[in-house]
Amino acid sequence: MSGDVERLACRQYPNAQKALDFKSLSLYYDLLLLLSLLMSACNENISSRSETRPRNRQREDLGARLREVLRGNRQSGKAGIYAVCSAHLAVIEAAVQQSLEDGSVLLVESTSSQVNQFGGYTGLTPSEFVRFLHSAARSAGLPVERILLGGDHVGPFPWRHEPSVSALRKACALVHDCVLAGYQKIHLDASMPCGDDEKGSLTERTVADRAAILCQAAEEAHRELPSGSPQLVYVIGTEVPAPGGESVDAHSPVVTKAEDAHRTLETFRLAFAERGLSSAWERVIALVVQPGVDFGSNAIFDYDRAKAQSLSAALSEHPGIVFEAHSTDYQSPQALARMVEDHFAILKVGPWLTFAFREAVLALSAIERELFTTMSKRQISHVREALEAAMLRDPTHWRSYYRGDEDEVRRDLIYSYSDRCRYYWNQPAVQDEVARLFDNLRGRPIPLTLLSQYLPLEYEAIGNGDLQAVPERLIHYHIRRVLRVYADACSIEEPA
Repeated sequence: MSGDVERLACRQYPNAQKALDFKSLSLYYDLLLLLSLLMSACNENISSRSETRPRNRQREDLGARLREVLRGNRQSGKAGIYAVCSAHLAVIEAAVQQSLEDGSVLLVESTSSQVNQFGGYTGLTPSEFVRFLHSAARSAGLPVERILLGGDHVGPFPWRHEPSVSALRKACALVHDCVLAGYQKIHLDASMPCGDDEKGSLTERTVADRAAILCQAAEEAHRELPSGSPQLVYVIGTEVPAPGGESVDAHSPVVTKAEDAHRTLETFRLAFAERGLSSAWERVIALVVQPGVDFGSNAIFDYDRAKAQSLSAALSEHPGIVFEAHSTDYQSPQALARMVEDHFAILKVGPWLTFAFREAVLALSAIERELFTTMSKRQISHVREALEAAMLRDPTHWRSYYRGDEDEVRRDLIYSYSDRCRYYWNQPAVQDEVARLFDNLRGRPIPLTLLSQYLPLEYEAIGNGDLQAVPERLIHYHIRRVLRVYADACSIEEPA
């Protein structure tokens, strides 16, 4: 790295206002909710038992609604659902707002690396993540019964360097905690080799057997829930793009062969049957396949309907199953709509949402620099510098993803499609600078001319009376531009 970059890595940002972390925000939202209940002088004495029963009925309806959407997709190809795969507060808030606008189910999923019994990289356990999510929803007026919780890549991935027995034991504990926390949709993913698996020895049958063990743990956990709790639904599959996209830009990924999809489903069915999980098998709703979409640092691999035609047709032999597509980020509206029509009815999106967050934050940083000159008494923020410094201090989350010379790597740290900087927004020094940015921009009106220059789409929305020039709302609007693409693709109506 250059001397300037190294100096950035050592730079300190004293006297900055501390930003709230996930747990503090959850507590904050809960206190707001409690205050509103007290202010409304609610006289109903609702016991925990009576509260559970209607909630279970609502959640049962929600589970049925998901199955209905997927059945509709098999019949017409015009309906689907997208999963928000992010634990970032601004993304969650934007997704809640989108769900309120659409009247739709909000499907939010966390990976085993993001959220687990040891905290994951967010520092949250499954129950804490659910509390955080529900608190944000209540604060915005979204009933928590409208939120479907999912576990993505639930398996031994975080502990893959340990022996398989140890890794699988921890993965089962994670599944157990997810189910008790209220997760209902579980992607069982045991496709990664563990520490004692010899290279090339991990067969599909071994993967299926391990997935069945995880399913058994989930079913056992479900029996600990109150009577009448909604049943779990499962997603299986081994052909999963690398979490976060390709590690390096390469050739377009190969579409899963139809015969491979048939074999995977039969292999998993047998593994489930051997463990007495035939009832659970009936609740397998989707198979993860590779439809030929992915992204790398500077490349997007677009959906090619012709290449996926035989794979899409293979579903005719498997009633009740749709495809789940991972790494659909950055696809065009037309491509996403075609994927849903071709029965890739569950679309996963994550990095594109935090990519949009970063775009908006850095645009606001540019506006801040225009507003406050070097002669100003107000100290401007240094969001990009703090973010880059945090990444340089701990390269764990990006080292294997970025290649090239010093300038290329430095650019990719912030601007890459892989968006590895999303792992660093919760760092205290970065949060300090984002808080300073917001404080500065709240101190005076943002001129429309600067919004036209740096956030032209938001400028247009303000002119139409659809948006206010408030930092948080500008960011939410920018993220929702992505969410609307997915909402349109998954809508029963024809996309605009």
